[in-house]
Amino acid sequence: MNSENTGALTGLRVVELGQLLAGPFCGQLLGDMGADVTKIEPPGQGDPMRLWGQGEEKVQWEVIARNKRSVTCNLRIPEGQEIARKLIATADVLIENFKPGTLEKWGMSPAQLHADNPRLIIARMSGYGQSGPYSDRAGFGGIGEAMGGWRYIVGEPDRPPARMGISIGDTLCATYGCMGVLAALHHRDKTGEGQVVDTALYEAVLQVMEGLVPEYDRNGFIRERSGSILPGIAPSNVYRCKDGHFMIGANNDAIFARLAQAMAQPELADDPRYATHLARGHSQIELDDRINAWTATLTVDEVDALMIAHSIPAGRVYRAPDMLEDPHFKAREAIVEVDTIRHGRLKMQNAFPKFSGTPSSIRRPAPAIPGQDNAEVYGEAFGWSLEDMAERAGRGVI
Repeated sequence: MNSENTGALTGLRVVELGQLLAGPFCGQLLGDMGADVTKIEPPGQGDPMRLWGQGEEKVQWEVIARNKRSVTCNLRIPEGQEIARKLIATADVLIENFKPGTLEKWGMSPAQLHADNPRLIIARMSGYGQSGPYSDRAGFGGIGEAMGGWRYIVGEPDRPPARMGISIGDTLCATYGCMGVLAALHHRDKTGEGQVVDTALYEAVLQVMEGLVPEYDRNGFIRERSGSILPGIAPSNVYRCKDGHFMIGANNDAIFARLAQAMAQPELADDPRYATHLARGHSQIELDDRINAWTATLTVDEVDALMIAHSIPAGRVYRAPDMLEDPHFKAREAIVEVDTIRHGRLKMQNAFPKFSGTPSSIRRPAPAIPGQDNAEVYGEAFGWSLEDMAERAGRGVI
């Protein structure tokens, strides 16, 4: 962890409202790129993400709240709302993922905030967006995944729709929110004008659904669950080895010819059933069975060596322990060790993507308690003394 800020967004001031995943993950991305992110938490327990994660110690917070300062503010009372408005007036970006209408109810509509700060960029993340007949419905990431088309196509064909083991709907929404902020900053640099970035969970999912909609519109084709394969894209699957599983992607004609050589079955490349992309798609199950029969005779290491020797896109199926031991992860510092306040030294994913001139970084650990930075932030913004803050804390304002 390096305290020096070399990120591309150095000097950008961000206020983060909201809880759980979409808003906070957007804040994490901006913070990793150098922004000064101040997270507003409710007094007391703070963001529920503090209690999320698998295992005895809940450490997910340490990733999503890194590079942030935490202040407490009771947004449900007028005095707290006024404090938040004044803090937002000093910011470049506001991130929020409340149910649409909440900011308006608190006297912090975009029009009101822009009256105080015309350059403000307001990134709003919600289930269904800020307009439309569903906008006032509650929406979590899983609901966005279902409505956006993701859930229906995930899983085995003979089973109900499945899910990924992560909150992909939330993080996709946050990523598009971050992308929108960066575009809005470019526009502001040219015009001086702030604006609202309206990102819906279901639309963020819909954006990555490739040809799902036009395939239906043009061909009447509805994608179905297909397990571990993409129908018509072959071979591209996880195959069984003697001691584990291995991913091979050889669906290009030239690459498939190299796979046939690696399998010591070069004749497969000229077989009419497998010689072309369309042919392999039609014979996908049969071809996967052939490859599985071959990989089952070898160890993962043996298949890996053959794939490297024949320049075939392929790789091991990693879990966290494999990532920590991999020399490529180490060489690129994909995983770093951070000094956290609550859990000591903790390994986590680094900041991505990599920049040649303005590298992102993890500069400060996640705040250990809600309001950890009240004195620093409120002192800087408003000149409050410790006595001022203690008095407001005693009344439940901060």
